[in-house]
Amino acid sequence: MRPERWIHHYHPSPGATARLVCFPHAGGSAGFYYSLSALLHPRVEVLAVQYPGRQERRTEPPAPDIASLARAVADVLAPTWDEPAAFFGHSMGAVVAYETARLLESATGAGPSALFASGRRAPSTSRDERLHLSDDRTLLAEVARQGGTPPALLSDPDLVAMILPSLRADYRAVERYGHLPGARITAPVTVLVGTEDPKVTSREARAWQDHTDGTTEVLEFSGGHFFLGAHEERISMLIRERLLPGPAAKRT
Repeated sequence: MRPERWIHHYHPSPGATARLVCFPHAGGSAGFYYSLSALLHPRVEVLAVQYPGRQERRTEPPAPDIASLARAVADVLAPTWDEPAAFFGHSMGAVVAYETARLLESATGAGPSALFASGRRAPSTSRDERLHLSDDRTLLAEVARQGGTPPALLSDPDLVAMILPSLRADYRAVERYGHLPGARITAPVTVLVGTEDPKVTSREARAWQDHTDGTTEVLEFSGGHFFLGAHEERISMLIRERLLPGPAAKRT
């Protein structure tokens, strides 16, 4: 296992007082969190996870399921887990973050200090989703509709051919995901949802409270599934408020 292939440090912060491990969405990459990393620097150091099968890891096979992906990330984080970090995951990334948290807590006795679950319903809620079985045009149309991928990328045949395998594999992994009944974490959970996101209902968001022994709060933001881009300043402030003490939470 080579940690440098899994974790990107876009803004190294040796003096940071908190760490935040960020997990991308289906088809996403570590670079999705570049701007959030810049906003949180230098008080909070962001470790952006790069899944196999994309960008510089495009020659590697994508993870076949959520469990194996979470296990790989947990194995990478475990050697430096003497100072637990907080987790942030968007969409599929929230599920990977949750499962990674469970594995680390089981293996080390200490899970993340907090979990920010963005744009994803609680693990125990289920929907009959089969987008991974659809043809390429249908899959790409759904990705375009959600708005998280630059239109220029989706209109370039060469780039589309490059991203399709990992995109379909990610959808297959998350749509086949099944939660282990009774599994919980100890970290407090902050659920972030878009008011116009068809992927998460209020009930599905509140159900995150069934997966933690800590507190749960649900915060709404205007927008659809990829509401983060329009609210990065507010979200970065929220993260600082949750992870840093007193005056240190202010933007510096």
